[in-house]
Amino acid sequence: MIRRPALLTAAALTAALTLSACGGGDDDSGDNDKIAGADTGTSSAPASPSTGASDSAGRPDLKVPNDMKSVFEGWKTGDTTKDAALADAQRALGSVDDAIARGDTKSKALSFYYQDDALISEVKWVQAWLDANISWTGTIRYFDPRVTLRDEKTAVIVYCADDGKAYNKDRKSGKVDKTPASDSPYVLYNTRLEKSGEGVWVTTGLHTKRGHEQCEG
Repeated sequence: MIRRPALLTAAALTAALTLSACGGGDDDSGDNDKIAGADTGTSSAPASPSTGASDSAGRPDLKVPNDMKSVFEGWKTGDTTKDAALADAQRALGSVDDAIARGDTKSKALSFYYQDDALISEVKWVQAWLDANISWTGTIRYFDPRVTLRDEKTAVIVYCADDGKAYNKDRKSGKVDKTPASDSPYVLYNTRLEKSGEGVWVTTGLHTKRGHEQCEG
């Protein structure tokens, strides 16, 4: 797959993107990989909020193709506030896949679930797929989420992803490239979310590290 870089300046981010099928590596996000004080969720059951549901907050509908599957393991803590933040973090990931599938960098869902530097990062991430004329197919597994509530309206969520079973797919021909990856399929995500006035947990900060020991173990 196209490999996700760490959050950088807009210019550096564009230069850092590697567009080879499942090749290249993520940039080190340095101190932002630290997860001191993060609380660990206790549930091991998969959780997947409805990405098509509308509610009083006006959450947008997401239409992710059936061949783009995301599996969430242990994304329930039993704490109402933490689980609400986790649910919107899942929807945020779905909004990126929705935008990639539709080829829409101006997706309303992206700007609904992402703001500030995180939105800049995700728009450029979607554009990278369009520039390479590819989408993806397969399954990405998200696991080991750890939630820290800084206050009533700020949360830090750190989690792992395994994209070893996700592959590039040509947007025109539909041909799937299963070229073996030369680097680790595991990625550590470190995200900051802020609760909006409408009650939506919006991602405002995003950093990643491929091959982090937290996810490899």
